[in-house]
Parts: sequence; structure tokens; C-alpha cells
Amino acid sequence: MLGSVSIITFVAIFVVVMALIYAFSGGSVIMSERLGRLWQPPSQPRKTGLKESRKQVAAAAVNWLSKLFPSSPEQTTKVDPRLIQAGFRRPEAASAFRAAKVITILTLVGIVFVSGIWRGSPVIYFLIAVVLGFMLPDMWLSRKVKARQQALRLALPDALDLLVICMEAGLGLDQALLYVGQELRIAHPELCEEFDLVNAEMHMGRTRLDALRSLSTRAGVEDIQGLVATLIQTDRFGTSVSQSLRIHSDDLRTKRRQRAEEAAAKTTIKMLFPLVFFVFPALFVVIMGPAVIRLYHMFVEAK
Repeated sequence: MLGSVSIITFVAIFVVVMALIYAFSGGSVIMSERLGRLWQPPSQPRKTGLKESRKQVAAAAVNWLSKLFPSSPEQTTKVDPRLIQAGFRRPEAASAFRAAKVITILTLVGIVFVSGIWRGSPVIYFLIAVVLGFMLPDMWLSRKVKARQQALRLALPDALDLLVICMEAGLGLDQALLYVGQELRIAHPELCEEFDLVNAEMHMGRTRLDALRSLSTRAGVEDIQGLVATLIQTDRFGTSVSQSLRIHSDDLRTKRRQRAEEAAAKTTIKMLFPLVFFVFPALFVVIMGPAVIRLYHMFVEAK
């Protein structure tokens, strides 16, 4: 009896842990993907047929949704900042986002109607479905914005180090941004995309200051805004760009260490709920199980 209880407890804990790992993992190991891309010889054609077909299907769906749900300039201006910060730069992204809200609302209302749970209180259940359908796309978009901003925040110190090296080697700021965007494309694609947009805007005729301000607006990250302010002040007052970038890089690394220390200090509070709901019950079963079984047998024999 004791052995079976221990085995069942171990299996249950193992299943719960593996489910949590699978739920919170990204579904693919980033390091293995990078090593696979580096290991693959240049002459070998990559298997991108399925990915290209998915992109074509997604583009066709987005175009259809943009025609079905056209957005006015006021709505586009209101929604665009979050979409741009999340990495969606296509013109029909605002229309697709509005369509996603409508489709989500209709889907949840349909689920409530088909399941029949609305019979108890139709107004409340349908109202909850409509509110959830309206809020879920906003929550998903906010999560995408935070994930992209976190990726930009983590990539900026490495990019600044390489940018300082390029500037001290004799490259100008424009050429250094272009070189950094090429070198860090595999490790930090989000930041390299932003640098490519800065170079594209400058090639199209915008001034460097306007392109940097546009970068600050698109990213929405405090560290990048500080970098842009540093570059603008350096260009305005004529000071050394490489020295200013080195000082800013040291400041960013200090902030990075402080964020890591803050996250480490919060782990004790975050571990409280898994300990209470997952670890402690298993420990109680293992520790108290034999005693409970023995007491049960004692009471049965006493009767």
C-alpha cells in the first residue's frame, strides 16, 4: 500500500512538472535553432516551402480582413502605436486587429449559445462573452509588446558594445548601425530590424535626428530612449560619440545587473504559491501517508 502511494505521488508530481515545463516553454529551443542555421552549409537550400506557404496564407487572410473591416484614419492612429511596438508594421494591421476583436466576440458568444449555459442568466453570460471577446485581443497585443520590448532591452547592451568597437575602429554612426544590424541578426533579430529601419529612413532622405526619434517612438523602451537622447545630444554639442556610447553602455550594464538582482529578490515570493499548492501536498502525502495508514489499521483491528 505504501509503495503504491509513493509511486502514484511520484508520477503525479512528474506529470505536473512536465506539463508546466511544456506550457511555459516556447515550443522550440532557440539555441538549437541558431546552431542549426550556423551548421547548415550555405550551398544547401533551406526547407522554407512550408513557412513561405504559411506566410502567403496569413498575408491573404490579413488582406481579406482589411477589406472586410476597413479602418478610418483616426482608428488607425489610435491603434498603430501598440501594433508598431509589437512588430506589426503592415498597413492593414489595424484592420486585422479590429477584425480579430469582432471574430473573438462572435466566437465566444457562439460558444455560450451552443453550450447552453446562457439559460441560467442570459444577460450576464452574453455580456461576459462580449467583454472577454473585446479584452482578449488587447491582452494578447499587450503581451506581445512586452515580450518585444524585453527582447530589445536585453539585446541593447551587446549591440552597444559592438557599436562602440565599430565607432572606435573608424566607422561612422550610420555605417556602424548597419554593421551591427548585419552581425547580430541571428542573436537579436528584433533590435537589428529596428536598426535596419533607421538606416532605411536615412537612405530615404530623413535626417539622422528624425530617424533616431522614430526609433525611440517605435521601440517604446526606456533604455533605447536614453540611447537616442545621448546620440542627439552628442550630435548637437559635437562631443565624442564613442566615449558617450561607452559611458551609456556601462550605465546599461549597471541597470541590467540591478534588474537581475531585483528579479532574484522576487523569487522567494514567486516560489510561495508552487510550494503551497504542489510541493507541500506531495510532502504531506509521503510523510503522513504511512502514519495515516497505520492508524487506520489500528482502529480497524481495535473494532
